[in-house]
Amino acid sequence: MIALKKRTKYTKAHHHSVRLMGCHFVITAVDISPQRAWDGIRAAVEEISRIELLISSWSCTSQTTEINNYAGVRPVKIDVELWQLIDRSIRVSSLTTGAFDISGTLSRYYWNFDGGVHPMLPSDKLESLRALIDYRNIVLDESNHSVYLKKKGMKIGFGGIGKGYAAYRAYTIMKSMGISGGLINASGDLMCWGSPPGASNWKICIPDPDNRSHSILEVSIPFGSVVTSGAYEKYTIIDGKRYAHIVDPRTGMPVTSLKSVSVLCPNPELGDALATALSVMGPKDGISLVNRLKGVECMFIDEQNVQHFSKNLNSTN
Repeated sequence: MIALKKRTKYTKAHHHSVRLMGCHFVITAVDISPQRAWDGIRAAVEEISRIELLISSWSCTSQTTEINNYAGVRPVKIDVELWQLIDRSIRVSSLTTGAFDISGTLSRYYWNFDGGVHPMLPSDKLESLRALIDYRNIVLDESNHSVYLKKKGMKIGFGGIGKGYAAYRAYTIMKSMGISGGLINASGDLMCWGSPPGASNWKICIPDPDNRSHSILEVSIPFGSVVTSGAYEKYTIIDGKRYAHIVDPRTGMPVTSLKSVSVLCPNPELGDALATALSVMGPKDGISLVNRLKGVECMFIDEQNVQHFSKNLNSTN
């Protein structure tokens, strides 16, 4: 009699690449069941697509667009989910003394970050931009779940927090389906849980801003997020100086003194917002803030390629 060898199932990683929210997502599911893994990936794509429709300021039918259209006119009642995202965004604005501000999205209509050479913004335009950016002019009514922008011409947008929120929601959906591990990569906003096949932790490489095919630091984590924001893709050149696509909401001016900021954080939504804020704050004030936040670490690379680390993170990690 011929003995039949029993087939052994192995945990495998399944990957799917897709363009969503105007950027490149790679969704990885690690599970012993290929069917469950791919069901989870499809559910993650559906969830990210849903969030994109909810928060988009480009869609003429989104609630975000309605809020912007009625700026200075009247409050707009919205879904609880979007209301809570705006509420959390304002809390980060308060935490960072205005370095993060969803009303700063208006700057994209003033500055051109296409990598080309452009003139400095005239002082009158800069002043009009500054006058319309202030998170304290976003009025929330919890009883009605309404949002009111106090000034006509104000706008809100979620470019500094939306990808992180989508990554966290995708993780939540996949985890609830029983998928043992995975990684959501939203163009540099990473969320991971469990472990890859044959390893105990995920190894996340933080890229060298001058050569993104090389890593400047590798961190090993079983759960959490790593978010990197840099000036290497979107920028403008003014009078021979490079300005990053991140604008200081308090001045209306793009930042100039950093090449990249990376944030390690349990939640990619907070990590996304903090990476934006820290780019504005700079190493001294940024590290001082991060050192007071439980479970959060960061690394700055300045224009001279000097690396600056928070207290529990260093080049040996």
